Amino acid sequence: MKLDYHSIKEEGRFTITSFQCGPSLQLLQEKGLYKIVWCTEGEEKLVVDGYDVVLKKNQVLFCTPVNVVDIPKDNYGLIAFVFNREFYCIQHSDSEVSCMGLLFYGSSSAPIINLFPKEQASFNAMLVIFQEEFETRDHIQGEMLRTLLKRMLITSTRLIKQETHKADLSIKQVDLIRKYNILVEQHFKEKHQVADYADLLFKSPKTLSNFFKKHNARSPLKIINDRIASEAKRLLRYSDKSAEQIAYELGYNEPSHFSKFFKTQVGKSPLSYRKEA
Repeated sequence: MKLDYHSIKEEGRFTITSFQCGPSLQLLQEKGLYKIVWCTEGEEKLVVDGYDVVLKKNQVLFCTPVNVVDIPKDNYGLIAFVFNREFYCIQHSDSEVSCMGLLFYGSSSAPIINLFPKEQASFNAMLVIFQEEFETRDHIQGEMLRTLLKRMLITSTRLIKQETHKADLSIKQVDLIRKYNILVEQHFKEKHQVADYADLLFKSPKTLSNFFKKHNARSPLKIINDRIASEAKRLLRYSDKSAEQIAYELGYNEPSHFSKFFKTQVGKSPLSYRKEA
């Protein structure tokens, strides 16, 4: 199965695929695409940013354009919803179900949710409606597909809030955590200190640290370090840039400082990591 929507005017793209053909797998190599991967049967081993990820039946994986995803050719039971920023993100730019929402706000790790029976039925029903809508070629097709995608993201956002205990937080509290992660995503290459982000949020570093600790979230500093380390590993594995070039790209004026940081975070030097990748 491979269902495609493409708007020349808006340059929006949206595809639903089961990865049973070469062109579908090729989608994973294209830049700028958000990927939602749903395992409908058994379990499948994927590789995300160089790490093995086992996706079990009725688990759903959410990846930003930064995440590098590899899916085996002989997979069965995977369905992916793939779209670009022009299709969805521009229309929904400031909410929990946007491309900066709870599912996509940080790309140092790709979240996975579990579908319970109620949500399984909902996803199956939405897939049928998606398929019907792809057969209807008219001027509102794109809007209908966006509406269906938004419903899927709303369902998923509710689940991830439950699974991470964020449902107990107020909207204001959730928003602070989300805004912090968004700011890190936007500035991690040049801002490496919690104080940098505290200033942007008009908070003190201590207030932020205490808040995140109180709500069992990763510490503000760990979020920064994880994001930098994730990008460094991605560049070492998938680019031909030298460790020195990567250091400068990630905001380190001295490559030796970057190497020390990387070894502390990953447990090995950048060159050792590249050789073993």
